[in-house]
Amino acid sequence: MHRITDGHARFPAGTLQNFWSAIWPETVRTFSRGGIEFQTTDGPGEVRRTAGDRPNFVGLRRGVLNLIVTDHIPMLWDNARALAGVATLFGAYPVCLIALRYAHGNRIPFVAVNTCVHELLHALLQDIFVSRPSWYQSGGREFRIDWYATRLWLFHDGAAIRQSAQGYLNRLQAAAAQTS
Repeated sequence: MHRITDGHARFPAGTLQNFWSAIWPETVRTFSRGGIEFQTTDGPGEVRRTAGDRPNFVGLRRGVLNLIVTDHIPMLWDNARALAGVATLFGAYPVCLIALRYAHGNRIPFVAVNTCVHELLHALLQDIFVSRPSWYQSGGREFRIDWYATRLWLFHDGAAIRQSAQGYLNRLQAAAAQTS
């Protein structure tokens, strides 16, 4: 995983500190208890926005999951829903975008789970490879992700996630080998 803090973001007071001291450590603990460890690197980057609010990411790396911490999700992706995060495939780059304005830790099982865990699971469970899902597929995927996140959080059950994550890593490595 490659972590980027958006150089253009204007974070409300205390949100960046809260993310790195509370939300991110909770994310690492949750995955760790389920037997999933991340190898992370940090680097500079930013989310530039075009006139049409299409994001232009600077600092992404190929062959890894790019976790970008920013202040808000671009309106083009957010559709005025004040989303806390988005996981997607941006060109050849897997991206998890976390909006600190709305991000939170674990609150309510199946309903309000850790934002980072939720978005990272979209990638690890390979949802990001499904292009343009229908509305009912999207709703089903959101419930599925919250179910896995809750099982990981409360019961430390990461067996299915580990299996899917291995497939995800194989896919990333194959894609990186093709572009090299």
